[in-house]
Amino acid sequence: MATVLAEVQPGELRYDRLSSLIERFKVEAYILQNTKDDVLQGNFFILQCAQGFRKLVFLPSSPDNPTSIKQICDETVVLAGARVEFGGPGSQLSTALPDCVEIDLRDAPELESLAELVVEEVLSPRCGGAAVINRLCEVVMIRLLRHAILTGAAGSGLIAGLAHPNLAQALVAIHENPAKPWRLESLAEVAAMSRTQFAVHFKTVMGETPGSYLSNWRLALAKLDLEAGHSLKSVASRVGFVSPTALSRAYQRRYNELPRHVASKTVMAV
Repeated sequence: MATVLAEVQPGELRYDRLSSLIERFKVEAYILQNTKDDVLQGNFFILQCAQGFRKLVFLPSSPDNPTSIKQICDETVVLAGARVEFGGPGSQLSTALPDCVEIDLRDAPELESLAELVVEEVLSPRCGGAAVINRLCEVVMIRLLRHAILTGAAGSGLIAGLAHPNLAQALVAIHENPAKPWRLESLAEVAAMSRTQFAVHFKTVMGETPGSYLSNWRLALAKLDLEAGHSLKSVASRVGFVSPTALSRAYQRRYNELPRHVASKTVMAV
């Protein structure tokens, strides 16, 4: 007899799927001049289409095909173009998005109002404009991620995992409490699924096992903390490694360098 997955309905969600990630990731936006060569270096665009409506387009990875933007809609006018870069765990979110995120702003009024502000800042530069645009782009990216989750824009990866009502609960638990000694059974319990269901669904949707994701998340946090100048010992306990030695070994396997080299770079930068 087939086991039915007891999914939590959207209206029953009582947890925040993005905040623990947003607190850690960094967004930097570089506004581009509206020249042909400059615009085609971007990955974030607000477009005016011939039909009279506007679109927001985001290419998470570098546009290998520069003409792809011109193919979004006929007779496109680029109102604002930027190069948006994610740092920290935010890169996990951006790479989990489809190759091209295209949103008709008529269908997303909350994004439309923000896009209007970005266009205004680009077309009418004023003092502090760069800081305003950077912050606006950060909010736009957060809203875009929220939109992607709610609309099921990704078929697999972190965005898809956060869109899954059961898996999202386990992901949020990992993000918010990485130091907890999570086991497959305890994560399955958080997700309100059986151990087997959880393991199979997690691997199918996320493309990796729960243990692998947990380890990679801990290492991503460790990298940020080490780059911020924290000691290996304090970082190890904060992100859930049993000892500094265990963190050092895992870090070297993941990033191909020893944590002490990160500390050295930090000191030299200061």
